[in-house]
Amino acid sequence: MKAFVTGGSGFIGRHLIRQLCEKGYDVYALARSPESTHLVQSLGATAVSGDITDKESMRAGMTGSDVVFHAAAWFKIGVPDRMQADMVNVGGTRNVLRLAHELGVGKIVYLSSIAIFGNTRGQLVDESYYYPGPFATEYERSKWLAHYKVALPLLQKGAPIIIAMPGSVYGPGDTSLVAQQMRLFYRGFPLVPAPETTLSFTHVEDVAAALLLLVEKGRIGESYILTGTAVSLGELVEFWGHLTGKPVPRLRLPGSVLRPLAPLMGMLQPALNLPPIFAAETMAALGSTYIASADKARLELGWQPRSLQNGMLETFAWIAESEAQLALERQPEQEKRVAALAALAALLLFAYWWHGRNKSLSAGSSVSQSG
Repeated sequence: MKAFVTGGSGFIGRHLIRQLCEKGYDVYALARSPESTHLVQSLGATAVSGDITDKESMRAGMTGSDVVFHAAAWFKIGVPDRMQADMVNVGGTRNVLRLAHELGVGKIVYLSSIAIFGNTRGQLVDESYYYPGPFATEYERSKWLAHYKVALPLLQKGAPIIIAMPGSVYGPGDTSLVAQQMRLFYRGFPLVPAPETTLSFTHVEDVAAALLLLVEKGRIGESYILTGTAVSLGELVEFWGHLTGKPVPRLRLPGSVLRPLAPLMGMLQPALNLPPIFAAETMAALGSTYIASADKARLELGWQPRSLQNGMLETFAWIAESEAQLALERQPEQEKRVAALAALAALLLFAYWWHGRNKSLSAGSSVSQSG
Protein backbone atom coordinates (compact mmCIF):
# COMPACT_ATOMS: atom_id res chain seq x y z
CA MET A 1 0.00 0.00 0.00
CA LYS A 2 1.11 3.52 -0.76
CA ALA A 3 0.96 6.05 2.07
CA PHE A 4 1.52 9.78 1.70
CA VAL A 5 2.59 11.64 4.86
CA THR A 6 2.75 15.34 5.62
CA GLY A 7 4.82 16.47 8.60
CA GLY A 8 7.04 13.41 8.21
CA SER A 9 10.09 15.15 9.66
CA GLY A 10 8.13 16.31 12.70
CA PHE A 11 8.00 14.75 16.14
CA ILE A 12 5.03 12.47 15.45
CA GLY A 13 5.64 12.14 11.72
CA ARG A 14 9.07 10.55 11.97
CA HIS A 15 7.71 7.81 14.27
CA LEU A 16 4.78 7.33 11.92
CA ILE A 17 7.06 6.88 8.90
CA ARG A 18 9.21 4.35 10.72
CA GLN A 19 6.21 2.29 11.79
CA LEU A 20 4.65 2.47 8.32
CA CYS A 21 7.86 1.22 6.72
CA GLU A 22 8.07 -1.60 9.26
CA LYS A 23 4.52 -2.58 8.25
CA GLY A 24 5.56 -2.76 4.60
CA TYR A 25 3.95 0.45 3.33
CA ASP A 26 5.46 2.29 0.38
CA VAL A 27 5.83 5.67 2.07
CA TYR A 28 6.04 9.07 0.35
CA ALA A 29 6.69 11.98 2.68
CA LEU A 30 6.45 15.71 2.01
CA ALA A 31 9.72 17.55 2.69
CA ARG A 32 10.18 21.34 2.77
CA SER A 33 13.96 21.50 3.16
CA PRO A 34 17.15 19.53 2.47
CA GLU A 35 17.27 18.60 6.16
CA SER A 36 13.71 17.23 6.04
CA THR A 37 14.51 15.36 2.84
CA HIS A 38 17.51 13.69 4.41
CA LEU A 39 15.55 12.76 7.53
CA VAL A 40 12.57 11.14 5.81
CA GLN A 41 14.87 9.28 3.44
CA SER A 42 16.89 7.95 6.38
CA LEU A 43 13.63 6.59 7.81
CA GLY A 44 12.93 4.66 4.60
CA ALA A 45 10.48 7.01 2.86
CA THR A 46 10.60 8.63 -0.57
CA ALA A 47 10.93 12.38 -0.13
CA VAL A 48 8.52 14.64 -2.03
CA SER A 49 9.67 18.23 -2.32
CA GLY A 50 6.81 20.56 -1.45
CA ASP A 51 4.78 22.38 1.18
CA ILE A 52 1.21 21.99 2.43
CA THR A 53 0.63 25.68 1.69
CA ASP A 54 1.24 24.86 -2.00
CA LYS A 55 -1.46 22.40 -3.05
CA GLU A 56 0.02 21.55 -6.44
CA SER A 57 3.42 20.70 -4.97
CA MET A 58 1.81 17.63 -3.38
CA ARG A 59 -0.17 16.35 -6.36
CA ALA A 60 2.39 14.06 -7.99
CA GLY A 61 3.55 12.52 -4.73
CA MET A 62 0.01 11.99 -3.42
CA THR A 63 -1.41 10.52 -6.64
CA GLY A 64 -2.09 6.79 -6.35
CA SER A 65 -2.00 6.79 -2.54
CA ASP A 66 -4.18 4.34 -0.63
CA VAL A 67 -4.00 6.46 2.51
CA VAL A 68 -2.93 10.02 3.34
CA PHE A 69 -1.76 11.00 6.82
CA HIS A 70 -1.93 14.72 7.46
CA ALA A 71 0.35 15.30 10.46
CA ALA A 72 1.94 18.62 9.51
CA ALA A 73 1.03 21.57 11.73
CA TRP A 74 2.21 24.89 13.11
CA PHE A 75 2.82 24.12 16.78
CA LYS A 76 4.43 27.02 18.61
CA ILE A 77 2.79 27.63 21.97
CA GLY A 78 4.00 30.96 23.28
CA VAL A 79 4.64 32.35 19.79
CA PRO A 80 1.34 34.08 18.90
CA ASP A 81 1.71 34.37 15.11
CA ARG A 82 -1.92 34.35 13.93
CA MET A 83 -1.08 34.70 10.24
CA GLN A 84 1.33 31.73 10.22
CA ALA A 85 -1.03 29.62 12.34
CA ASP A 86 -3.91 30.19 9.91
CA MET A 87 -1.78 29.72 6.81
CA VAL A 88 -0.44 26.33 7.96
CA ASN A 89 -3.05 24.85 10.28
CA VAL A 90 -6.13 26.05 8.41
CA GLY A 91 -5.07 26.74 4.83
CA GLY A 92 -2.56 23.90 4.71
CA THR A 93 -5.09 21.43 6.10
CA ARG A 94 -7.62 22.54 3.51
CA ASN A 95 -5.08 21.94 0.72
CA VAL A 96 -4.12 18.46 1.92
CA LEU A 97 -7.62 17.16 2.62
CA ARG A 98 -9.17 18.63 -0.53
CA LEU A 99 -6.43 17.26 -2.75
CA ALA A 100 -6.65 13.80 -1.20
CA HIS A 101 -10.42 13.77 -1.76
CA GLU A 102 -10.01 15.06 -5.31
CA LEU A 103 -7.50 12.28 -6.09
CA GLY A 104 -9.81 9.59 -4.75
CA VAL A 105 -7.61 8.49 -1.85
CA GLY A 106 -9.34 5.65 0.03
CA LYS A 107 -8.65 6.86 3.56
CA ILE A 108 -7.49 10.20 4.94
CA VAL A 109 -6.22 10.33 8.53
CA TYR A 110 -6.16 13.88 9.86
CA LEU A 111 -4.21 14.65 13.03
CA SER A 112 -6.33 17.11 15.03
CA SER A 113 -5.88 17.66 18.79
CA ILE A 114 -7.81 17.75 22.05
CA ALA A 115 -6.59 21.37 22.16
CA ILE A 116 -9.77 22.21 20.19
CA PHE A 117 -11.68 21.59 23.45
CA GLY A 118 -9.80 24.44 25.13
CA ASN A 119 -9.72 24.53 28.91
CA THR A 120 -12.08 21.72 29.98
CA ARG A 121 -12.15 23.12 33.56
CA GLY A 122 -11.60 19.79 35.24
CA GLN A 123 -14.02 17.80 33.07
CA LEU A 124 -12.71 14.62 31.40
CA VAL A 125 -14.41 15.00 28.03
CA ASP A 126 -15.00 12.65 25.10
CA GLU A 127 -15.38 13.03 21.32
CA SER A 128 -18.89 14.49 21.64
CA TYR A 129 -17.68 17.52 23.60
CA TYR A 130 -17.86 20.89 21.84
CA TYR A 131 -16.28 24.16 22.88
CA PRO A 132 -16.78 27.30 20.73
CA GLY A 133 -14.00 29.42 22.28
CA PRO A 134 -12.43 31.74 23.16
CA PHE A 135 -9.00 30.11 23.19
CA ALA A 136 -5.84 30.84 25.14
CA THR A 137 -3.40 30.21 22.27
CA GLU A 138 -3.22 30.65 18.51
CA TYR A 139 -2.50 26.93 18.19
CA GLU A 140 -5.81 26.01 19.86
CA ARG A 141 -7.77 28.55 17.82
CA SER A 142 -6.30 27.56 14.46
CA LYS A 143 -6.65 23.82 15.13
CA TRP A 144 -10.31 24.44 16.08
CA LEU A 145 -10.85 26.14 12.71
CA ALA A 146 -9.14 23.31 10.84
CA HIS A 147 -11.26 20.71 12.64
CA TYR A 148 -14.67 22.33 12.44
CA LYS A 149 -14.41 24.57 9.38
CA VAL A 150 -12.27 22.36 7.13
CA ALA A 151 -12.26 18.65 8.07
CA LEU A 152 -15.90 18.24 9.12
CA PRO A 153 -17.38 20.12 6.11
CA LEU A 154 -15.26 17.97 3.77
CA LEU A 155 -16.55 14.86 5.55
CA GLN A 156 -20.08 16.02 4.78
CA LYS A 157 -19.08 16.23 1.12
CA GLY A 158 -17.97 12.60 1.12
CA ALA A 159 -14.25 12.84 1.92
CA PRO A 160 -13.17 9.58 3.66
CA ILE A 161 -11.62 11.29 6.68
CA ILE A 162 -10.82 9.74 10.05
CA ILE A 163 -9.79 12.22 12.75
CA ALA A 164 -7.13 11.51 15.39
CA MET A 165 -7.04 13.71 18.50
CA PRO A 166 -3.93 13.23 20.67
CA GLY A 167 -3.31 15.04 23.93
CA SER A 168 0.06 16.26 25.21
CA VAL A 169 2.51 14.18 23.21
CA TYR A 170 5.89 13.46 24.80
CA GLY A 171 8.90 11.20 24.41
CA PRO A 172 12.57 11.27 23.34
CA GLY A 173 13.17 14.06 20.84
CA ASP A 174 10.34 16.22 22.19
CA THR A 175 10.74 20.01 22.10
CA SER A 176 7.26 20.92 23.36
CA LEU A 177 6.30 22.65 26.60
CA VAL A 178 6.15 19.25 28.29
CA ALA A 179 9.80 18.58 27.47
CA GLN A 180 10.76 22.10 28.54
CA GLN A 181 9.13 21.55 31.92
CA MET A 182 10.91 18.20 32.26
CA ARG A 183 14.24 19.88 31.50
CA LEU A 184 13.61 22.59 34.07
CA PHE A 185 12.90 19.92 36.68
CA TYR A 186 16.05 18.01 35.65
CA ARG A 187 18.10 21.21 36.03
CA GLY A 188 16.72 21.86 39.51
CA PHE A 189 14.39 24.81 38.86
CA PRO A 190 13.23 25.73 42.40
CA LEU A 191 9.48 26.02 41.95
CA VAL A 192 6.50 24.50 40.16
CA PRO A 193 4.44 27.05 38.18
CA ALA A 194 0.67 26.50 38.28
CA PRO A 195 0.71 22.99 39.77
CA GLU A 196 -3.04 22.74 39.17
CA THR A 197 -2.47 22.71 35.37
CA THR A 198 -3.64 19.28 34.21
CA LEU A 199 -2.83 17.50 30.94
CA SER A 200 -3.56 14.17 29.28
CA PHE A 201 -0.27 12.58 28.21
CA THR A 202 0.47 10.31 25.25
CA HIS A 203 3.84 8.82 24.26
CA VAL A 204 4.76 9.69 20.69
CA GLU A 205 5.25 6.07 19.60
CA ASP A 206 1.78 5.22 20.90
CA VAL A 207 0.27 8.05 18.85
CA ALA A 208 1.97 6.72 15.71
CA ALA A 209 0.74 3.19 16.46
CA ALA A 210 -2.81 4.51 16.88
CA LEU A 211 -2.66 6.23 13.49
CA LEU A 212 -1.93 2.88 11.85
CA LEU A 213 -4.77 1.29 13.79
CA LEU A 214 -7.10 3.97 12.44
CA VAL A 215 -6.34 2.78 8.91
CA GLU A 216 -7.01 -0.83 9.87
CA LYS A 217 -9.98 -0.45 12.22
CA GLY A 218 -11.09 3.18 12.37
CA ARG A 219 -14.48 4.18 11.01
CA ILE A 220 -14.62 6.88 8.33
CA GLY A 221 -16.29 10.00 9.64
CA GLU A 222 -15.36 9.32 13.25
CA SER A 223 -13.00 11.10 15.65
CA TYR A 224 -10.79 9.21 18.09
CA ILE A 225 -9.19 10.78 21.16
CA LEU A 226 -5.68 9.40 21.75
CA THR A 227 -4.69 10.14 25.32
CA GLY A 228 -3.13 8.33 28.22
CA THR A 229 -2.99 9.35 31.87
CA ALA A 230 -4.43 12.71 32.95
CA VAL A 231 -2.34 14.22 35.73
CA SER A 232 -1.73 17.65 37.25
CA LEU A 233 1.68 19.28 37.02
CA GLY A 234 2.03 19.22 40.80
CA GLU A 235 1.41 15.47 40.92
CA LEU A 236 3.62 14.93 37.90
CA VAL A 237 6.60 16.68 39.46
CA GLU A 238 6.25 14.45 42.54
CA PHE A 239 6.18 11.47 40.19
CA TRP A 240 9.32 12.71 38.40
CA GLY A 241 11.10 12.95 41.73
CA HIS A 242 10.14 9.34 42.47
CA LEU A 243 11.35 8.17 39.05
CA THR A 244 14.65 10.07 38.95
CA GLY A 245 15.63 10.44 42.59
CA LYS A 246 16.02 14.19 42.06
CA PRO A 247 14.75 16.62 44.71
CA VAL A 248 11.21 17.87 44.17
CA PRO A 249 10.65 21.65 44.23
CA ARG A 250 8.56 22.54 47.28
CA LEU A 251 7.54 26.00 46.14
CA ARG A 252 4.24 25.95 44.27
CA LEU A 253 2.93 29.11 42.63
CA PRO A 254 -0.73 28.87 41.53
CA GLY A 255 -1.85 30.01 38.11
CA SER A 256 -3.97 32.75 39.69
CA VAL A 257 -0.73 34.41 40.83
CA LEU A 258 1.17 33.88 37.59
CA ARG A 259 -1.47 34.84 35.02
CA PRO A 260 -1.37 38.57 35.95
CA LEU A 261 2.37 38.45 35.18
CA ALA A 262 1.72 37.42 31.55
CA PRO A 263 2.23 40.94 30.07
CA LEU A 264 5.50 41.34 31.98
CA MET A 265 6.69 37.92 30.80
CA GLY A 266 5.84 38.95 27.26
CA MET A 267 8.61 41.54 27.56
CA LEU A 268 11.10 39.50 29.61
CA GLN A 269 10.92 36.17 27.76
CA PRO A 270 12.50 37.30 24.46
CA ALA A 271 14.89 39.70 26.20
CA LEU A 272 16.24 36.96 28.48
CA ASN A 273 16.00 34.27 25.78
CA LEU A 274 13.85 32.14 28.07
CA PRO A 275 12.05 29.01 26.85
CA PRO A 276 8.55 29.57 25.34
CA ILE A 277 7.06 28.07 28.50
CA PHE A 278 7.60 31.54 30.03
CA ALA A 279 6.04 33.49 27.14
CA ALA A 280 2.97 35.67 27.73
CA GLU A 281 0.64 33.37 25.79
CA THR A 282 1.78 30.34 27.76
CA MET A 283 1.55 32.09 31.11
CA ALA A 284 -2.00 33.17 30.35
CA ALA A 285 -3.02 29.51 29.91
CA LEU A 286 -1.54 28.34 33.23
CA GLY A 287 -3.96 26.61 35.56
CA SER A 288 -6.06 25.20 32.71
CA THR A 289 -7.00 21.56 32.21
CA TYR A 290 -6.63 19.87 28.83
CA ILE A 291 -7.94 16.39 29.54
CA ALA A 292 -10.00 13.86 27.58
CA SER A 293 -10.89 10.17 27.60
CA ALA A 294 -9.55 7.64 25.06
CA ASP A 295 -12.13 4.97 25.90
CA LYS A 296 -13.42 4.93 22.33
CA ALA A 297 -9.96 4.30 20.85
CA ARG A 298 -9.24 1.58 23.38
CA LEU A 299 -12.56 -0.16 22.70
CA GLU A 300 -12.82 0.16 18.91
CA LEU A 301 -9.15 0.05 17.93
CA GLY A 302 -7.76 -2.15 20.69
CA TRP A 303 -5.24 0.63 21.36
CA GLN A 304 -3.12 0.11 24.46
CA PRO A 305 -0.77 3.04 25.27
CA ARG A 306 2.17 2.40 27.55
CA SER A 307 2.22 3.37 31.20
CA LEU A 308 3.21 6.90 32.13
CA GLN A 309 6.06 5.48 34.23
CA ASN A 310 7.70 3.65 31.33
CA GLY A 311 7.26 6.57 28.97
CA MET A 312 8.64 9.15 31.39
CA LEU A 313 11.62 6.98 32.33
CA GLU A 314 12.53 6.67 28.67
CA THR A 315 12.15 10.40 28.15
CA PHE A 316 14.29 11.32 31.16
CA ALA A 317 17.03 8.97 29.94
CA TRP A 318 17.06 10.92 26.68
CA ILE A 319 17.02 14.26 28.53
CA ALA A 320 19.98 13.21 30.69
CA GLU A 321 21.98 12.27 27.61
CA SER A 322 21.09 15.43 25.68
CA GLU A 323 21.75 17.71 28.67
CA ALA A 324 25.23 16.22 29.04
CA GLN A 325 25.87 16.88 25.36
CA LEU A 326 24.58 20.45 25.61
CA ALA A 327 26.90 21.12 28.54
CA LEU A 328 29.87 20.14 26.38
CA GLU A 329 28.85 21.86 23.15
CA ARG A 330 27.19 25.07 24.36
CA GLN A 331 28.66 25.88 27.75
CA PRO A 332 28.78 29.71 27.40
CA GLU A 333 25.19 29.87 26.14
CA GLN A 334 24.08 27.43 28.82
CA GLU A 335 25.63 29.63 31.49
CA LYS A 336 23.65 32.61 30.19
CA ARG A 337 20.47 30.55 30.19
CA VAL A 338 21.09 29.42 33.76
CA ALA A 339 21.62 33.04 34.83
CA ALA A 340 18.38 34.07 33.11
CA LEU A 341 16.48 31.25 34.78
CA ALA A 342 17.93 32.28 38.14
CA ALA A 343 16.69 35.83 37.59
CA LEU A 344 13.29 34.50 36.62
CA ALA A 345 13.19 32.28 39.69
CA ALA A 346 13.91 35.34 41.83
CA LEU A 347 11.03 37.21 40.18
CA LEU A 348 8.61 34.34 40.71
CA LEU A 349 9.75 33.89 44.29
CA PHE A 350 8.99 37.56 44.86
CA ALA A 351 5.53 37.00 43.37
CA TYR A 352 5.14 34.01 45.68
CA TRP A 353 6.12 36.12 48.69
CA TRP A 354 3.84 38.97 47.64
CA HIS A 355 0.94 36.58 47.17
CA GLY A 356 1.49 35.10 50.66
CA ARG A 357 1.85 38.55 52.19
CA ASN A 358 -1.43 39.72 50.69
CA LYS A 359 -3.21 36.60 51.89
CA SER A 360 -1.86 37.17 55.40
CA LEU A 361 -2.92 40.82 55.39
CA SER A 362 -6.35 39.84 54.10
CA ALA A 363 -6.73 37.20 56.79
CA GLY A 364 -5.58 39.66 59.44
CA SER A 365 -8.10 42.23 58.26
CA SER A 366 -10.89 39.67 58.40
CA VAL A 367 -9.95 38.73 61.99
CA SER A 368 -9.86 42.39 63.04
CA GLN A 369 -13.28 43.05 61.56
CA SER A 370 -14.80 39.97 63.18
CA GLY A 371 -13.28 41.01 66.54
